[in-house]
This record gives sequence, C-alpha cells and structure tokens, in this order.
Amino acid sequence: MKKLILASSSPRRKDILSKYNIDIKIVESNINEKISQNERPKDIAMSLAFQKAYGVALKVDKGEVVLAADTIVVYKGKILGKPQDRGEAIDMLLNLNGKEHYVITGLAIIKAGTKTKVVDYEKTKVKFRNLDRNKIISYVNTGEYSDKAGAYGIQGYGSILVDKIDGSYSNVVGLPISKVDYLLEKFFNIKLL
Repeated sequence: MKKLILASSSPRRKDILSKYNIDIKIVESNINEKISQNERPKDIAMSLAFQKAYGVALKVDKGEVVLAADTIVVYKGKILGKPQDRGEAIDMLLNLNGKEHYVITGLAIIKAGTKTKVVDYEKTKVKFRNLDRNKIISYVNTGEYSDKAGAYGIQGYGSILVDKIDGSYSNVVGLPISKVDYLLEKFFNIKLL
C-alpha cells in the first residue's frame, strides 16, 4: 500500500482519501493564509496549496509524497473565505441565494527532497436554490457553516441550499478526487484504485 502525506487537517479531505487503497498520514501545514483580491482566484488557490505542500515537504522524509489542497468560493470575481461569525455566514449565504458561484480547489503534490512537483486546480459551478431568509438562518443555526469557505458544506445540511452543480462534486466538498487520482498516477506512480 502506497503512503501519502496529507498536508491538511480537513476531516472532509481525509474522509474522501480514506476510501481508497492508500495509507494516509496527516501533517498540518500551519501556513498563514493571505488572500489578495488582486490575483486571479485560481492562482490564489494554487499558491496556497503549494505553500501548504512545500511547508510540510520540508518536515517529512525524502521521497515521501505530500498532497495539499486549498478550496475557495468565488462570487462575481470576489473570493468568499471562511466566515468569521454567524452574521457574516448569513450575509454570504444571502448573497449566494438563487445565484451561481464557483468553487475552486488548488492542488499541489510534492515529492519531498526532490524537484518533482505538480500544481493544478479544479473549478466547479454551483447554483443555489432561491431560499427565504428563515431557511438560510435555520441552516446557519446548524453550525455547519463554521470553517467552510462560502459558509456552507454541500456534503451535509448544506445540500438543501444547492439547486445544481456543473463539475466535480468532490471538488465542492474540498478535494477533487478524480483530478487527484490522475495527478498522483501520472506524476508519482501512485494509484488510488
């Protein structure tokens, strides 16, 4: 069984990867995530993923493969990060209500102690249902919005907010597994199945 270092404390990413034939070790990256609205969202997501992977690659043994991801939500060209509090979560969801937005996940995979690395991204279009304010407040009251870009989790209660998606479902959860499998196999000879 191949081993993979996951540079993330996200339980969602770990859950997605744990279904496959791979031994996962979690090593948190602890980078200071700075987002500039002046850069293209996909570049920001890829840069943050690379910073996470690089920081962890410096801590692990040579030859170990490190995977990092960073997921952001983009609405009208503006990045929606993780809400600071309940009020900000409600505001974010009201802005997304009945509209389309994009979920972009930057990916970085590095073989520690070598020059082998790959950086890529996945983008998925999400359309929210038209919901009344009370439904959005009921969702926020579940507490699920906490620590989630865009203030919702499609894999939980937040699934009722979403009308449709165009692209990778697992990307919206936080890890585009099909793209990850492709990159691991092509560049690192690691097969998830």
